[in-house]
Amino acid sequence: MSLDRRQFLAASAVLSPMLIAGRAFAAPAAGSRLLVVFLRGGYDAANIVAPTGSDFYHSARPNIALAKPNPSDPNAALELNADWSLHPALRESIYPLWQKKQIAFIPFAGTDDMTRSHFETQDTVELGQPVGGHRDYRSGFMARLAETLGKDRPISFTDQLPLCFRGGPIIPNVGLAAVGSKPAVPAQDAALIAQMYQGQRSGSVDLGNSVAQGFQVRDEVFKTSAEMEEANRGAVSPKGFELSARRIGRLMRDQFNLAFVDVGGWDTHVNQGGAQGYLASHIAELGRGLVGLADELGPQAWRKTTVVVISEFGRTFHENGDKGTDHGHGSIYWVLGGGVNGGRIAGPQDPITPDALNQSRDLPVLTDYRAMIGGLVGRQFSLAGDRLATIFPESKPADLSLI
Repeated sequence: MSLDRRQFLAASAVLSPMLIAGRAFAAPAAGSRLLVVFLRGGYDAANIVAPTGSDFYHSARPNIALAKPNPSDPNAALELNADWSLHPALRESIYPLWQKKQIAFIPFAGTDDMTRSHFETQDTVELGQPVGGHRDYRSGFMARLAETLGKDRPISFTDQLPLCFRGGPIIPNVGLAAVGSKPAVPAQDAALIAQMYQGQRSGSVDLGNSVAQGFQVRDEVFKTSAEMEEANRGAVSPKGFELSARRIGRLMRDQFNLAFVDVGGWDTHVNQGGAQGYLASHIAELGRGLVGLADELGPQAWRKTTVVVISEFGRTFHENGDKGTDHGHGSIYWVLGGGVNGGRIAGPQDPITPDALNQSRDLPVLTDYRAMIGGLVGRQFSLAGDRLATIFPESKPADLSLI
């Protein structure tokens, strides 16, 4: 079978950027794994890990605040310590991880980007570069991490290669919606395309070998997903995330150990709800997904896996007139894994009072995200000095003893 020009162009679209691997990656074997989960839209952190010990919290959110912990009330928040509580929608998923000391929460975390723009601040986070200077959109922080580590095998579970993985080695990506569906390029056509690139080079990259490796990655992803679909008899988890997270867990356990995934739907300006409602449903799905990922990894791999859950910013501390919240500043990050020093609220904190708010509207940032992630990957991958400075330039890593 031969390919006409239209078939070749369609196949080439599939190749970029998923299939053309810039270098051969070593399998993770028994090494450390890192997954970054980006909640796009600015999730309302203060109603997920809520400062229920603050009377100001309840007065600022008369319609959406979580009730103070009460064992007899299933809709009440779950006590983490005297100041902080967890959303009850996470009772069966994330709360057991807290009890096992496998998750830590870092409040007052975020960037020094004050634009409150989704796109601007998402770019800030993914680039990992100092705010205020010239932005190099060809260099994301996870790409720099992959290049610094050298021997690790990265992947992005996204339709398009995200900004954080641009630059450095070319990273495979696959959208979760495509995982488990039929490969876009049949095996015979894939072999012909690889043959067409044989002997061609782009700089130091052998395109023939890179294309062949890329098709192999895609085939491995589809094969793994098809096996899971059969085992589950076609059942899907709520909103698809739990099943997707299990696929990520399977792939990271067996093949990849540096990964990124983004989850949307967190821009809750209107009727976000409290213990029940829109935000509660979304966070419950996320929690079940993360537990499914841990379960699929298995105890041995989970002990060497760290998952970091971030968002571009938090939301206004006061609810708005539509019983929602608007774009804010400081957020609350999650760090979970079998080897995490969890069961605690980590990092510097301030009492939640009107005077403590940033610009009288939202949580301040006391832990810079670059310092936090820099300190975390420094400990996890034994990086220090110039190597960490390459990943997060002009940022001093903060050791929060998360692992």
